[in-house]
Amino acid sequence: MRRYRNEPVYTGAIGIGRLLFGTLRVKLRVAGRENLPIDGGAVIAVTHFGYLEFAIVEWVTWLANRRRIRFMAKKGAFKGWPLGALMRNMKHIPVDRAAGSHAYDEAVTALRDGELVGVFPEGTVSRSFEVQLLKAGAVRLAQAAGVPLIPVAVWGAHRILTKGAKSKVRDRVGVPVYVKIGTPVEVGAGADIHDASDALRLTLQQLADELQDIYPIDGTGQWWQPVRRGGTAPSVADVEHEQRGSRRTEDSAD
Repeated sequence: MRRYRNEPVYTGAIGIGRLLFGTLRVKLRVAGRENLPIDGGAVIAVTHFGYLEFAIVEWVTWLANRRRIRFMAKKGAFKGWPLGALMRNMKHIPVDRAAGSHAYDEAVTALRDGELVGVFPEGTVSRSFEVQLLKAGAVRLAQAAGVPLIPVAVWGAHRILTKGAKSKVRDRVGVPVYVKIGTPVEVGAGADIHDASDALRLTLQQLADELQDIYPIDGTGQWWQPVRRGGTAPSVADVEHEQRGSRRTEDSAD
């Protein structure tokens, strides 16, 4: 097994995260740890139902084999103090959406150098708590670097912090957070990027469904549960309608 250099800032950030999750009494349950590689590069493709998945998956990976994930994140997250300084020192990869080729090249280089690169292939938080249509970046990275693609679903963390969360502070304590790490997927050099992205979406949704099937709290009538499962989250159709309306407004403004 390759020995990785000590990174005090990353280790310290993991410690802070563990302290936070301990204070919140997060009830973590993980399946599929054996699918996290102990060496070599891989793309970690994660569901995006809230704002804490990156920290949860970093924590899980650290506990499993002390490896670090370099997440691709919006360029704006790298500004300011202390978050920006942490992001830079943890060697996460800034993405400029107006010119993303530099981030793509940096991620491919990191993967070929044996790093784990974390990606949220949906691109934005899913308000329906269903896996949205994926952007092709995760699959492209795995194909270009010749590394496996590892699907990861996280369920429950969105109850603590997500877009438009309706929970009270006391409801964010003692939350079960379930993680399932899927079987690594090889993206061949001749594979169709869009077909592979569609397959990845189905896999991520299947993993999320499996976590919801065993989740210990009934989400019927709850804001954090998909409407398909009896919750009151916006439906996929409603979210898509809102997004189309938002895009038309932006186009009109231009």
